Amino acid sequence: MPSLAEELDSLTAEGVLYERLPDQAVRCFACGHNCLIRPGRRGICKVRFNSGGVLRVPHGYVAGLQNDPVEKKPFFHLLPGSGALTFGMLGCDFHCGYCQNWVTSQALRDPACDGVGGYIHPIGAEQIVAAAVRSGAEIVVSSYNEPLITSEWAVEIFRLARAQGLMTAFVSNGNATPRGLDYLHPYLDAIKIDLKAMRDPTYRRLGGTLEATLSTIHRAHAMGLWVEVVTLVVPGLNDSPEELMDAGRFLAGVSADIPWHVTAFHSDYRMSDRPSTSAASLLRAAEIGQEAGLRFVYAGNLPGSVNSYETTSCPNCQRRLIERRGFFVLSNSLTSEGSCPGCGTRLPGVWTLPRARRQPVHAIAAESPR
Repeated sequence: MPSLAEELDSLTAEGVLYERLPDQAVRCFACGHNCLIRPGRRGICKVRFNSGGVLRVPHGYVAGLQNDPVEKKPFFHLLPGSGALTFGMLGCDFHCGYCQNWVTSQALRDPACDGVGGYIHPIGAEQIVAAAVRSGAEIVVSSYNEPLITSEWAVEIFRLARAQGLMTAFVSNGNATPRGLDYLHPYLDAIKIDLKAMRDPTYRRLGGTLEATLSTIHRAHAMGLWVEVVTLVVPGLNDSPEELMDAGRFLAGVSADIPWHVTAFHSDYRMSDRPSTSAASLLRAAEIGQEAGLRFVYAGNLPGSVNSYETTSCPNCQRRLIERRGFFVLSNSLTSEGSCPGCGTRLPGVWTLPRARRQPVHAIAAESPR
């Protein structure tokens, strides 16, 4: 039986986001670590590696593939109520102790993930897009692991998805590089970015830097991608009023229209030393976001306990426009142009497929995975 590393290494292709250096070394630009990788060695993510001076990157498989509500990503201002055909691979460039997808994200890094080989399913990009069309999804999303480190595979899929009239999105930690974002930009419509904290020492414990994430939020918004931001509110880690206010003010400084999702922590993986986030704490975090000047603040992971912060309201007349419970849209009274039917205020977001992509889609002939 091949090892997990051997199996993953067989499902690779030459990367795009790298440069060759002397002595067969390479520099990878997929994420903010910008790893210098010597021959026979791996990057921090463990799934991008140097084979004889060529950077090999994940290709041709999924470790997860399902049609989710787009609200689960979460995106609240991107085609509400639509299906998001979501695929993921293995690996991550961070090592967050509370990761909910740690079995797949920490593959090749944590010995506890050795049994993850059963998650690996070889598949072609055409098959993934065909699955999206068959399921009635309107968006194809790269998620479950960190999509930046599998950008080349995502671009192959997204190119086909866009040709079929679908939108595309990343669910990312935001540890991107300018070169990586420029590579993705022609094929990417939206990105959800985790803003995990507003203190650099916290970020470094998780495996990244605050500066890289803030820069990604700025750059993605400036590029015209639809951006939503999530902060998992972890007791004792990032939940002080001062830090939450810093996060809200930063986002409002980029754009007051960026939706900010503050979500509840629960014990997972290596972080079982603290209580779950209470509804009161989550509501206070949402209030702080509004006080910081953000017009659209949402509270998640506690459906029914934070009702007013699951709803999209008109920022002008306060009319309730999109009512939700958890991941499900209960009602949507926005006009087709994304305007409030009461006062006519246009809400920021992507409310319909772009006109150029409204052509009828046709199913790509599906093949069975090998």
